[in-house]
Amino acid sequence: MWGSARIQVLERGWLSSNNIVLFDDDGATVVDTGYVTHGDTTLRMLDEALAGRPLRRIVNTHIHSDHAGGNALLQSRHECQTLIPPGESDLVDSWNEEALSYRRTGQQCPRFRYDGLIHPGDTLPMGGENWAVLPARGHDHAMVMLWCERLGVLMSADALWEKSFGVIFPELGGTPGFEDQRDTLALIAQLQPRVVIPGHGSPFTEVSAALVAARSRIDWLMEDPRRNSDNAMKVLLAFKLLEARHLSRAELTGLVQRCLAGNRTMQTHYPDDPEAIAARMADLLVRSGAAVAEGDVLRAPA
Repeated sequence: MWGSARIQVLERGWLSSNNIVLFDDDGATVVDTGYVTHGDTTLRMLDEALAGRPLRRIVNTHIHSDHAGGNALLQSRHECQTLIPPGESDLVDSWNEEALSYRRTGQQCPRFRYDGLIHPGDTLPMGGENWAVLPARGHDHAMVMLWCERLGVLMSADALWEKSFGVIFPELGGTPGFEDQRDTLALIAQLQPRVVIPGHGSPFTEVSAALVAARSRIDWLMEDPRRNSDNAMKVLLAFKLLEARHLSRAELTGLVQRCLAGNRTMQTHYPDDPEAIAARMADLLVRSGAAVAEGDVLRAPA
């Protein structure tokens, strides 16, 4: 846990995003709510942080399942307002799980309501400070960051981690995203934050070094867009393995088929049959330490 009297960062790992809790005199706001299967842990950690104070508001930087999967649970326990970015609000209204990416990635996100939208250019009062809502196109074109100039603190969501950033998902659907990610990194450099609170991983102060690494990575991805697809496939399969804890080779093949279905970019990058692709991805996961092979089953590391 990191923070101050007004801000606490509940660091979660990789299946659930970090939860950032900001305290005001009349209660608290939580930014991002983690993944649904970690709901019990989310409730426990948040209850400990709240220490009897009411949760007044949920704010989502974007609505990927690892950032919004706890929304419905917290809404059922607290009388709180929920604010989301506008880019995918119509999909939430109709609860289109295919367009929201939950179905094709095999991920879960219980249906939740929202009460209002946060647009780039808005200012949110949280934790006794004013937080500017900033665009963060790249990983997800609907994503936003939250910036407190007085404190020099940036909540970067998945736009910048200490050693990388999130998969550039728009590119997988045939929509440009690499240049948008570069622009987002340029915006962060212009802000010169003192502390970055990422969507995953620990808060960090060596922002210049993180930006150098991130710029190098986006250049590397742009040299060969297949690399972004490889990263996306590996991340999506690793995420599912963390959730399920073990996957058979047949289940892994089924997930690959789901990722490829209807996606021309991915199909172009992966002309082989899904079973061969799954075998290659399994080897990548094992070599990277994200999985342990036991016969025809992959297990998540202990």
